[in-house]
Amino acid sequence: MAWARRLLRRPRIVWRLAGMAWKRSLQLRVVAVTATLSALALGATGLFLSQQIATGLFDERFRQVETEAVSGLNNVKATFDSLEATDPDQVKTDVTDTLQSVEGDGVNVQRLFVLDPLPADDNPYVSAIASPGLTTSVVPVELDQAVREGPGVYWESMSYVKDNVEVPGLAFGTRVSLPPGRDYGLYLIYDLSSVQETLGFFHRTVGLAGALLLAVIGVIAWYTTRLVVRPVSTAAAASERLASGHLEQRMEVSGEDELARLGISFNHMAGNLQDQIVQLATLSQMQQRFVSDVSHELRTPLTTVAMAAEVLHDARGSFDPINQRSAELLYNEVERFQSLLNDLLEISRFDAGAAALDADDFDMMPVVNRVLDTARPHSEQLGSELRIHNEGTCIVEMDPRRIERVIRNLVMNAVEHSEGLPIDVYIAGNDSAVSVAVRDHGVGMTKEQAQRVFDRFWRADPARARTTGGSGLGLSIATEDTRLHGGHLDAWGEVGKGACFRLTLPRRVGADIKDPPLALPPDEPAPSTHEGVST
Repeated sequence: MAWARRLLRRPRIVWRLAGMAWKRSLQLRVVAVTATLSALALGATGLFLSQQIATGLFDERFRQVETEAVSGLNNVKATFDSLEATDPDQVKTDVTDTLQSVEGDGVNVQRLFVLDPLPADDNPYVSAIASPGLTTSVVPVELDQAVREGPGVYWESMSYVKDNVEVPGLAFGTRVSLPPGRDYGLYLIYDLSSVQETLGFFHRTVGLAGALLLAVIGVIAWYTTRLVVRPVSTAAAASERLASGHLEQRMEVSGEDELARLGISFNHMAGNLQDQIVQLATLSQMQQRFVSDVSHELRTPLTTVAMAAEVLHDARGSFDPINQRSAELLYNEVERFQSLLNDLLEISRFDAGAAALDADDFDMMPVVNRVLDTARPHSEQLGSELRIHNEGTCIVEMDPRRIERVIRNLVMNAVEHSEGLPIDVYIAGNDSAVSVAVRDHGVGMTKEQAQRVFDRFWRADPARARTTGGSGLGLSIATEDTRLHGGHLDAWGEVGKGACFRLTLPRRVGADIKDPPLALPPDEPAPSTHEGVST
């Protein structure tokens, strides 16, 4: 039980665990709500019954003692009126004897008396007299006032102390006369503790019965809820296993009720889903195999065509202008075809899971410089200046061939869409990652285009002419290369303000990246930042 004591010392943890159980357990909520509503209903019923029984017991006792009290007070009053003694001692003796005969002669309820002079006098024949354990102070003020003002019989509910315990009672009073013509208030006090005990016994019985009934209701609610929740929980667990790839998962079905129909429907759905997924997987494998086989089969004839196109391209000077242009077009399109075929082969390797990394620790700067050296002729032809912003050496574990291909694709895309404006390449690193961002200031793209730019064969503007070729698979291949390293490739764009692609690699392949070193898009470089093509 030590763990329980530790939990009690930490109420926040207890509340948090209770909140989690409340949110996650439908059965707990149903049982708790049922028990709460049942407790309210039982409490309201018990309160109503208690009031009705208390009122009934009081009315019954009141009718009983009222008759006795009126009769007793009238008898005592008549006795006092018949007294003729003038001797104070004799009067006191007669009064005491009469009152003692009245005391305790109630049929079912104990009766006491109080005799009090009206008004108080210093030298009355008979001073105030009361039953043992009582004083004149027990008489209610309202009853005493009524007796002083009128000749009738009056009553009042009250409570008094008996054996150091406060008990309920009823007080009846009237005015009597004693020789020599002195008025007194005579009060009969009825003990209603037996009524209180009866009512208390009823409360204990009803409370115990209510607690037992509430426990029975809770057990019934738990059992009936379990009949419904357990199959639903089984269905939820089966759905989770089905979603995690266990397509053979099925539910056990018993009976013919609604829950059984739920299990049958779930199993039918799981079977159809398994068949469709198997069909799609088979079709995907066939498509991947088809692409891979066609790509490999095309390499041999394409190599022959490329050699012939290269021969024609080298000898184009001896051709007439029309054949010369045809030879140039043939050479360029064969090169594009070879690039497309290489990209298809690379994609097929990714789809087949055959792509592997040859990773080691390398500096990112030489890789970026090689890409910029390759891209510079194209950028100068279009009038775009390549500018690099770096913060020194950035060592990262990577496959330089794949990362160079990613950065080359980003830079060449920026050159193609820069509209002759400068292109900025940012390099930065922190403790967990290294980022390379390529920022152009050309046509830009919308948020929707930025979300789809990594899809295969997708182009933001299909009518836009390409100046640097491309197969439409470059960014898809770049995404796969980045994923092999455990990194991220993100895109940003705004129409008329350019676009930015950010490559982020973890310092170690597959490690977590806390925060990318560069924003997207990167902030403007500080004045001390080195600009220009690094050598």
